[in-house]
Amino acid sequence: MFSPVKIVGYINDWEAIGLGPVAVLPEYQRQGIGSSLIYAGLEVCCQLDQYIVFVLGHHDYYPRFGFELASRKGFHYKSTEYDPNFFVLELKHGALLGKFGYVHFLPAFGID
Repeated sequence: MFSPVKIVGYINDWEAIGLGPVAVLPEYQRQGIGSSLIYAGLEVCCQLDQYIVFVLGHHDYYPRFGFELASRKGFHYKSTEYDPNFFVLELKHGALLGKFGYVHFLPAFGID
């Protein structure tokens, strides 16, 4: 699932996209289902001119899709405690240029 996120910066606020952590039932894992869903979703993000995607998830899984630690790019979720599992993906070169701040998911997710 992809949904809007709000980034609160030091100068101004802006929006990007958040990817809900992907889960596949154990008996269906390692068949490429999760990867296919992520790649298809990222493609749709590009079609909608959404070039920045954040995810809070497993540190061994999301980097294979190009996600990088968000803290290295100047982004955090709640506190630095989440930095090892909080990632960002730039789908268009330069989309992150000059941007930084704290990322807030929709209240419906109950994680902010």
